[in-house]
Amino acid sequence: MLLIDDVDHVRTITLNRPEAMNAFCGALFDALTDALLDAGQEERVRVVVVTGAGRAFSTGLDLSEVGQDVEPPKHGVPGLFEALIDFPKPLILAINGFGIGFGATMIGLADVAYMASGARLRCPFTSLGVVGEAASTVLFPRLMGRQAASWMLYSSAWLDAEEAKSVGLVLDVFPDDSFLAEVAERAATIANNSPVALLRSKELVMGPYRDEIRAAIKAENLVFEELMGGPDNREAIDAFLEKRAPNFTTRD
Repeated sequence: MLLIDDVDHVRTITLNRPEAMNAFCGALFDALTDALLDAGQEERVRVVVVTGAGRAFSTGLDLSEVGQDVEPPKHGVPGLFEALIDFPKPLILAINGFGIGFGATMIGLADVAYMASGARLRCPFTSLGVVGEAASTVLFPRLMGRQAASWMLYSSAWLDAEEAKSVGLVLDVFPDDSFLAEVAERAATIANNSPVALLRSKELVMGPYRDEIRAAIKAENLVFEELMGGPDNREAIDAFLEKRAPNFTTRD
């Protein structure tokens, strides 16, 4: 599920389900949560980079598990959200390819995000008849400004790497062929500093927002649960299965 590599004081965690475009199944939610909890406690680790194997960073929730009789995850979505919110060290996302759903909204819970030049992002929630998650409805306007965030969350349209940089969703964009090396260089720049100062700095930056983030996630979840299984969500799923555009003008 994961590849973990330590170089000096930087730990790189690679989502390793390339055959599934690194979509999050229950096991991957648990694996990444455990990896973050471990990295947060490991003294020699000062910075963590999360990236993906293959063509995608992550395409969000693995829909193949929906409705299936699978073993309940130990941490699941709530556990991963908590691990990201409380992560005590600098966390960098290296978005190497497609970032869809949680593969995009995770940016709001990280400290710094970089994109490969060929990568693209999409928040497809409204096209599925639901709403955003991971506090994106609060964190994206803060990062991008209200208009750019509203476009991304309302339109379900793709955002390419240069557009994501121009609106402030990611810090920088690097060529595909040198992407991970560029990110590693910047992670090392952070990791070369005082580990105590890094921990204290992260607490000062994130501490004031943690309760707000949790409140936003709770509010999003309530609306998400209300809409999930409703007429528009069912129409979106039927349209996907039938390989057609959804028709949101009809109602049961």
